[in-house]
Amino acid sequence: MNNLSREAFLKLSAMGLAAIPLVGMKALEDVNVPALIQVPRVHLFSKHLQFLDYDKMSRAAAELGFDGLDVTVRKGGHVTPKNVARDLPKIVQAMQSYGLTAEMITTNITTATAPETENILYTASQLGFKNYRMGWLEYSEALSIPESIEKFKVQFAALELLNKKLNITGSYQNHAGQHVGAPVWDIHQIIKDRDPNYIATQYDIRHAVVEGGTSWTLGLRLIQSHIKCIVIKDFKWGQEHGVWKPINVPLGEGMVDFNAYFKLLKKYHLDNIPMSLHCEYDLGGAEHGDKEISISEEAVLKRIKKDLDFLKNAWQHS
Repeated sequence: MNNLSREAFLKLSAMGLAAIPLVGMKALEDVNVPALIQVPRVHLFSKHLQFLDYDKMSRAAAELGFDGLDVTVRKGGHVTPKNVARDLPKIVQAMQSYGLTAEMITTNITTATAPETENILYTASQLGFKNYRMGWLEYSEALSIPESIEKFKVQFAALELLNKKLNITGSYQNHAGQHVGAPVWDIHQIIKDRDPNYIATQYDIRHAVVEGGTSWTLGLRLIQSHIKCIVIKDFKWGQEHGVWKPINVPLGEGMVDFNAYFKLLKKYHLDNIPMSLHCEYDLGGAEHGDKEISISEEAVLKRIKKDLDFLKNAWQHS
């Protein structure tokens, strides 16, 4: 492969440039490949491949052109918390055998004192993972919102100490609905005094647009210094059974303005943080993490590939 790494070859293959290594590095310069592949690292949310074992999942992600997997380490995920020390190394071994990077996991962690927290984070850190998504917090009816925010500040300060000890970043996702973080502004209040190397946010543009409408850019501007990873997905408003609700759709078919969004990410120098691609529209059950799906594996992978291609193209042209 003329000194190209396996990972680089897989990226080129995914872009239809697999034959280029055969004609030498000079050809790469002639077609300006560096400009083509300077897309942030894109990881596939492993929830969508929970119908596959570790090896088949890793192979599929690599062949589709992903840089890594955002591995579910939670109840019902690819790895359950009680088995993390046994199973997470197996996933990493499978990923590495196909040139994938172990960088992101998704957890339900919200406190430093929960029984499984330190074991999960220690194991992930030892394996090279840099970032974990936290679980969601809820506002209590027994406390005012300002009182809850003060409580969560203390909670996250304790997590910051543990994350620093283990050299890993905990990122809280903004999620539409009644969750803490839906308006984004509250996340900023909770984490603004925390070191973003250890307590950060996983910015989700789909949920930001659902809640922010045309003002989502203000929330992004407010919290951009604490964004350490991002989620990519799309939606549109529609009716189901007479009720208006956000409906998940493939990238480019919904209301997210990816051109504007990607330009802002570049403006705020957030163009080198990992992305997690979520495909939460109809995948025959794979969108929900089902281990038995109602469509073929080929059909699932084809739809995911279409999203990945859209993402890379939109990034290049923003």
